[in-house]
Order: sequence, then C-alpha cells, then structure tokens
Amino acid sequence: MFARSFAFTWLGAISIAAASGIQRPLALPSIKAQTTSSALLDLHKSLIEISSISESERNVSDYLGGYLRNRGFTVEAQPVKEDRQNIFAYSGQSRKTRVLVTSHIDTVPPYWPYERKGDEIWGRGSVDAKGSVAAQVVAVESLLRDAEIGDGDVALLFVVGEEKSGEGMRVANGLGLSWEAVVFGEPTELKLASGHKGGGVFTIKAKGKAGHSGYPEQGTNAIDLLIKGLAALQQLQLPWSDEFGNTTLNVGTIQGGVASNVIPQDASATVSSRVAAGSAEDLEKLVRQVVLGASPDLEIDFAGGRGPVPIDHDIKGFETAVMNYGTDIPHLDGDHKRYLYGPGSILVAHSDHEHLTVSDLEAAVEGYKLIITEILNRD
Repeated sequence: MFARSFAFTWLGAISIAAASGIQRPLALPSIKAQTTSSALLDLHKSLIEISSISESERNVSDYLGGYLRNRGFTVEAQPVKEDRQNIFAYSGQSRKTRVLVTSHIDTVPPYWPYERKGDEIWGRGSVDAKGSVAAQVVAVESLLRDAEIGDGDVALLFVVGEEKSGEGMRVANGLGLSWEAVVFGEPTELKLASGHKGGGVFTIKAKGKAGHSGYPEQGTNAIDLLIKGLAALQQLQLPWSDEFGNTTLNVGTIQGGVASNVIPQDASATVSSRVAAGSAEDLEKLVRQVVLGASPDLEIDFAGGRGPVPIDHDIKGFETAVMNYGTDIPHLDGDHKRYLYGPGSILVAHSDHEHLTVSDLEAAVEGYKLIITEILNRD
C-alpha cells in the first residue's frame, strides 16, 4: 500500500525510491527536503486562508497566479466569466507540454478558517481540493529544480467552478492544447483511482392550489404531492455493478409553502445521483416511471448527467480504489490518459470537520512526482 506509510519523512522517501526502482543511500532529511516541506505548508495555509466558494474564486486565483509567477512560471489567466478566471502555468515558453497536472480552486460553502491542530490541518478546502493544489505545485517545482523535468514536460491548470457545473474545466478546452496524460487532483486517500461513479441532478416539482389551512378540501397541498413522489423514490431498485458498486440518490434540498396556516401551492426537491451502472438516461427513465406512477401531477427536470467514468491506474506502487464522487475528468476534452490522485479523505470534505494530516500532504508531493516521472519515462 502506497498511502500513509509513504509519508514525506526520510523513511518514506527511501520507500518511494525503492518502489520506483531508484536506489538512494539511507540519509536523514536534507535541508532541501525541509525547505520543500515548509514551502508546501505555507502555500497550503495561504490557499485555505483565502475564501474561494464557487463563483467567488477571484481572490485565490489572483494569489495563485502571483505565487507561480514569483516562482518563475509563465502564467496565463484564462477568463471564465463574471470576474472569474482559471490559472494556466508552465516552465519557460513551452506552452504545449506532454503532461497536464490539474485541480480546482473553488470550494463548497460555508467558509471555515484555517486551523492547525498538531499534525492535522483544518479548514474549508484543506482536503477538497487545496491539498491537491499545493502538493501539485510543490511537486512540479521540485522536479524542475532537480532537473528531472524541463520545459515542455509539464503544465499546471487550476480551474474554477468544479463544485457546481465544471464550468472552469469546460472553458479550459478553449486553451487549444492536448496532452499525452492529465493528472487530476482530488482527495483519494493517496490511492490511485481506478474509476469514479457518474452522476447527475434532477428536480422534482409539485404544483398545488393555495387556500386556508382550515379548509384543506378547498385546495391541493403541493407538499403532500411531493412527499408521495419522494416516498416512491426511496423504494426504487437502483442499478449496480461489480466494479462501481451501487447507484445512490441523495435528496439534498426541499422547499415549499409560505406559512403553516396556508395550503402550499408550490413545493420542490433537488436530488443528486451517483450512477454506478448504465447511463444517466437509463436512470432518468426509471425515476420518471416510479415517481410519476406514484404522483402523476409532478414535474421532473433532469439537468443532464453521465454514467460511470473509468480512469487509468497503470502505475505501480499505489493502492487503487473506485471513488463515489464526480470530478472534472469528463469535462476535459481530448484523447489523453487520465489519472486521479490526491491527499485526504472525501469522507471529511464538504463538512465542518474537513481536515488532513501534514504527513498525507507531504506524501502527496512524492506521489505526484512519481506519477509524473513514470508517465514521462514511457516511450
């Protein structure tokens, strides 16, 4: 298992070298290693301290662009819309590279400040995905400094809007570039993802007739109609597969009514799906059949979706696993190999206890370096 046993200590560095076939003498941590760790922790802290909730990422993109310029990268700020921008960076003048390393700089709400608790780093985005961003930057910097890569080998791309519609990555297709391989950063517990579930979002809407609550027979309760449909949804036999597991549904929001003494005229619920088998269209047909069969007056709006996403995982030295969440991987066009890796656990992301350990963050730097060099050393 590659994960925590490969923490960025002198022992972890030796273990990683052995796993990659590189023989290095046993040594205590060097000044360079200590400097790298300090730069990593400082960058990670700075990124967390800047709130970057989806659609409000400009401050963190400005900071990251300035940071990379100061470290000698050529930086392009790619406009998205409404004062939002992606950050694209590379060494020298070689805009076209063999490998792209990428993650997202937006987070879900609300903002939670940076806090250090011993070996743990807490705060919104500490895991999803500013841990990946910081580790990717430091990994590429380290490889350049040690002349293990050069101009034309690796570019960095940090996008906005992943937590919503993937708008930033969709706009990144306009860079007009292609790569042999793309390394995506998300929390994978230092495992190399072999795939992730597909997904989509749909809204169930109910239209009733308002009236005085003392005379329910004079109106039609929209919330009652909605509840019938949601109850049927809970009984739905969802598709599954041996590789990706079970398809799941999550009723994320419910809205309806204006007061307890008014028969509600409108009600709605939004549902997120994680598709493990078949297509999003197959799931849509199933949902419509079951929900409308229970409550035919409902309206169901599907906002697109996709089936499961296979991911390349042909690099030795890593444990592999399927991820249950969605990523920007399907939003980036091109015939490239695609890898998914990063520090921290998705189980604490999107929560008020989001955190990861320093050792995981440091190990991720070595993990990214190994992935990048393995890709580049292939014929």
